[in-house]
Amino acid sequence: MGESSLTSVDLLQRGHHKIVIICGSDQKLYSNNLNVKKTGVILKAMDFKGYTMNGLGNDFLILDNRTKPTILSNEQIRHLANRDNIGFDQLIIIESGNDSAHNILFYNSDGEEAEACGNGSRCVSHLLMEEKKIKKISINTKSGILNSIDNGNKNITIDMGEPIFDWEKIPLSEEMDPSNVCITLKDNSSFIGYALSVGNPHIIFFNDIETDKLKIIGPEIENHKTFPKKCNVTFAKIIDQNNIKVNVWERGAGLTKACGTGACATAVASAKKNLTERHVNIHFQTGKLSIDWKENNRIHMSGPVSNIQEVNISI
Repeated sequence: MGESSLTSVDLLQRGHHKIVIICGSDQKLYSNNLNVKKTGVILKAMDFKGYTMNGLGNDFLILDNRTKPTILSNEQIRHLANRDNIGFDQLIIIESGNDSAHNILFYNSDGEEAEACGNGSRCVSHLLMEEKKIKKISINTKSGILNSIDNGNKNITIDMGEPIFDWEKIPLSEEMDPSNVCITLKDNSSFIGYALSVGNPHIIFFNDIETDKLKIIGPEIENHKTFPKKCNVTFAKIIDQNNIKVNVWERGAGLTKACGTGACATAVASAKKNLTERHVNIHFQTGKLSIDWKENNRIHMSGPVSNIQEVNISI
């Protein structure tokens, strides 16, 4: 594993908030501009270690809680996720599990917990497989147990489970046809999308859109009253029967370079609408993911992961 060390000098030069660790029976991470008096424990300087990875530029900070649990508040996650600090789309926590599956938690850069993260699942699976020197692994997430295979050359395939089309389970705010969801915006423009869940809620619009436009309407669609748990937003352009170009606004993270669950949702929605085959390539600006919606209704996602970078924050 490569190593990238962030010293206290680096943090100051890059505008980072200084990090301190709360030591005691409950170990917690705080930034120095937060009110830590409520904890009732003594602050002590120490080093904090994690790993950074990305899948097609969709980037993550991974913390290993199996030996030294670290508890972060929503505000602390937001500070770390800020691009002036470490910066990431999602935080991934490895928890203690059993021999068959490690427990994995995901948090978006806004500090809120997420049910699923496709690229993050591939990345943390790769990290664990490298650690154990194995080629297959299972992880236990809020959306279920996911099985991964190392194809070699840092290409990972993961079984993302089955798509959900039930309006109550996606969820939508009221009963409606998920394949024909009309979203009307404040400027009275409207889009017809396909809503579904692949562990987390998505809506897919088969319209081409510029990134600058998505930055404007993405937050409004994410927080639309139709989606009681908010929603990931994808605009997709069909290239041919086996290729789709997408642009994604992620719930709780904003505009991201890639989105694994978004790729899965797009592939399923396009196949349901008979726009493409069930096995398609989803193209982002940074590369592509291969999505295969199997006849047994399970979604397999394959694609590259980055090198594992160890990050040390000295305080």
